[in-house]
Amino acid sequence: MVQQKIVIEVPLHCAKCKKKILKICTTAKGFMSLTTHRGEEDRVEIIGEGVDAARITERLREKVNKYAKLVRVTKIEE
Repeated sequence: MVQQKIVIEVPLHCAKCKKKILKICTTAKGFMSLTTHRGEEDRVEIIGEGVDAARITERLREKVNKYAKLVRVTKIEE
């Protein structure tokens, strides 16, 4: 399978929210690594194989914050 990089914009308000976000992202099937970026637009970058980006975004909206936006999904060529 081809690795993919998923970028989701989601507010990282507090430690409790961040913990929920990490749990949702790291338990996804095919997950390999995760990076968070703080700034004007808080973002989460997920790298994995066959990860369902739409499902992760949907779960983030349900469990953490109504505002979670899938920014992009790109293939990582090796």
